[in-house]
Amino acid sequence: MSLDSLSLRSPAKLNLFLHIVGRREDGYHLLQSVFQLIDWCDTLHLKRIPENEVRRVNPIPGVLPEQDLVVRAANLLKDFCKLAAGVEIDLQKEIPMGAGMGGGSSDAASTLVGLNALWNLNLSTETLCNLGLKLGADVPFFIFGKNAFVEGVGEKIQEISLETPHFLVIFPNKGIATASIFQDPELTRDHAQITIDGFLASPLLFQSNDCQAVAMRICPEVKQALDWITQAVPGSQPRMSGSGSSVFVVLDPKTDIAKLENLLQNLPKGWVGRVVRGLNKNPAYNLISSD
Repeated sequence: MSLDSLSLRSPAKLNLFLHIVGRREDGYHLLQSVFQLIDWCDTLHLKRIPENEVRRVNPIPGVLPEQDLVVRAANLLKDFCKLAAGVEIDLQKEIPMGAGMGGGSSDAASTLVGLNALWNLNLSTETLCNLGLKLGADVPFFIFGKNAFVEGVGEKIQEISLETPHFLVIFPNKGIATASIFQDPELTRDHAQITIDGFLASPLLFQSNDCQAVAMRICPEVKQALDWITQAVPGSQPRMSGSGSSVFVVLDPKTDIAKLENLLQNLPKGWVGRVVRGLNKNPAYNLISSD
């Protein structure tokens, strides 16, 4: 059945831990992490147009078309398939930019998955993941569509079964350039490797983020956000997601969510905070797989 338009929810993710275990000769860092999908989502609208072009509606201020991941994803797919087709893209951003939650990568993944359906391309998930890796290390994970143990530069993805608790997530309104973290000479790059079984046996032992110390030095707001959570949720051990600057904590099932949401009304000016729920699958999973 041919579609004329499509809307997709693009979820954020949290890194339940992040270890830097080495570095390739080309400079790319090798990591191990567990990626948890959460219900903090952008909304992507795709609409067929007769013109052979990728048209961006309501572009993000200050983001040039050649830097816009959804535009790049659409053009990458057109070029790969040697396709004469057009699309109008409208992206409603909710996930903060530069937060370490993968919002841009998720939007790019949704663009590839959505256009694969809208343009009746019938490309495999593997092909879409290979294309997505050209756009960013986290893009294949969102195309994969399930929580995962991630290794390499982000291309080695194994499904992992996780609980779906509530999380408190804070973005202190200060993004961190990923390159500034990974180029820092003080970044830990030799963390001992672990296994999926090791993580599942003792997940509480693996809650560190090797990027966090560098991020706190570069961006003091990270520590301020961690301290805010520690005060709001006594006894908790918050940590940073990805290369920052968002921080989060897993909430105990007995947590008074309503009380916590009231506290979030008094965040420092410009900060963004939410209580979110973990997801098992990308909301667009029905387009990714027939499972």
